[in-house]
Amino acid sequence: MKSFSKVIASAVLGLALAGCTGTAMKTQQYDSSQYTVVGHSEASATGLMLFGLIPIRQNSRFVRAQDYAIKAKGGDAMINTQVQESWFWAWVLNGYTTTVSGDVIKLKTAQ
Repeated sequence: MKSFSKVIASAVLGLALAGCTGTAMKTQQYDSSQYTVVGHSEASATGLMLFGLIPIRQNSRFVRAQDYAIKAKGGDAMINTQVQESWFWAWVLNGYTTTVSGDVIKLKTAQ
């Protein structure tokens, strides 16, 4: 019986750790000769924590906000990036909104 409880405890711990991983925002350094600035953009994405334990689109919100901002201007990347967060709560969940803003750039192709 002790080995069964160890298996259950290990499975619960593994699931908890797997749920706590996130996606990193990709930012690169560009030389000004490599791009043209398209314009300033801003976008937001929200993630939820149901019952304080179950993440719903929580870990990808930084990347989603950045992608939305870049796509809104038809660019390839973002420079001078700023990130802001706000949160809200309700009876059974907490919500976290990430806003990403910056200058959207279009990369020049090598010739």
